[in-house]
Amino acid sequence: MIKRYSLPEMTALWSDERRFETWLAVELAVCEVHAEMGVIPPEALAEIRAKARFTVERIADIEQTTRHDVIAFTTALAEHIGPAARYVHFGLTSSDVVDTANAILMREACDHLLRRLDAFAEALRLRAEEHKHTVMIGRTHGVHAEPTTFGLVLALYYADTQRNRQRLQQARQTVAVGKISGAVGTFAHLDPEVEARVCARLGLRPAPISTQVIQRDRHAELLTVLALIGAGIEKLALEVRHLQRTEVREARESFGAGQKGSSAMPHKRNPITSEQLCGLARVLRANAQAALENIALWHERDISHSSVERIILPDSCILTDYMIAKATELVAGLVVDADRMRANLESLGGVTFSGALLLELTRRGLTREAAYAVTQRLALRAWDTGDNFVALASQDAEVQAYLTPSELHRLFDLNHQLRNVDAIFKRVFAPPVADDLPPPADRQAAANDAELF
Repeated sequence: MIKRYSLPEMTALWSDERRFETWLAVELAVCEVHAEMGVIPPEALAEIRAKARFTVERIADIEQTTRHDVIAFTTALAEHIGPAARYVHFGLTSSDVVDTANAILMREACDHLLRRLDAFAEALRLRAEEHKHTVMIGRTHGVHAEPTTFGLVLALYYADTQRNRQRLQQARQTVAVGKISGAVGTFAHLDPEVEARVCARLGLRPAPISTQVIQRDRHAELLTVLALIGAGIEKLALEVRHLQRTEVREARESFGAGQKGSSAMPHKRNPITSEQLCGLARVLRANAQAALENIALWHERDISHSSVERIILPDSCILTDYMIAKATELVAGLVVDADRMRANLESLGGVTFSGALLLELTRRGLTREAAYAVTQRLALRAWDTGDNFVALASQDAEVQAYLTPSELHRLFDLNHQLRNVDAIFKRVFAPPVADDLPPPADRQAAANDAELF
């Protein structure tokens, strides 16, 4: 049973309350390190720990005057802490706090999304196994091509999801980077050891080098991965939309009791979830584009990225969370019509076996061009007249010169056409290989080649 999506967890992660809590965690970590290094007195640290608190409302009130959210935040803290507040934000610039805190939030968002992806992948795996041998027609250009199975269709989306999971895991590592290096990243007022110790406390790696900010290609990598996750979900949703078309009717979204499809047409059962997912994927792509635009800033920093990130970071994480959850519900509740799939497969009287006939005639001695001409002639006649392609081939003099009726019967065997389904499943659902790079000797050869350029 798939748990229906609810907003609170990811939304709470990006709330004002959580944002300021994370800022405070960074500020406290810096104070603790400073106390360890003798920069601030132990009793001041104890007072800061005991009294540091805030309300979102008070910060908002102060910001009306300061027009600076970090100053409003530290001012609100100082109102509660008292004289020891002079050691809060000591030697820091605003981005030391904001960027390091955002790294924590992005890391936690990634952890949540990774769990969502695991549930989505499991739903795909279960339905793929269920329909491993549910035969259907494969389509290219929207036109009947050759037989496949619905299990293979779903296994493809499982493989897509696993790649996106790997990408998200990598993006998590990329964004989980902090900086406590000052106004232009030179550690003018702090020792690099402070940054190292603070980041270690917060479960981050220190940025090897920064300006006033952590470099925005890291954020763009995450937003691009989220756009890829959205595109993968869109790909699945578009398939469902096609399969639910009236002329196809091979699979459809679940339709609940009391649900309505149209205010004017009571017969309608529309693929509304799939259509929503296709539309929402566009928003993720647009946000990824905005993240790419944020990479180039003036010199050591301007704030053109800041206003954008206040929108795209929470929105993309929340939206991706929603899309994965809805896609999981979609897959788990998908209604599959196996009989309709087989009927559509057989609707052209076996014309989808034309490739098999082409190859067999070639094996028997015809040139490929001649074999193609014979097979296409029969296939087009089947298309145009509705005659059965298998029967036409069995009665054709040119085909009879090379193949007996029993040989043709074996040639048009669906089980033979799909004999490798189990092998494909083993490849898709096998445990991941840790290292698919070339062997060491080849890596050295590649390194040698690289030195030439």
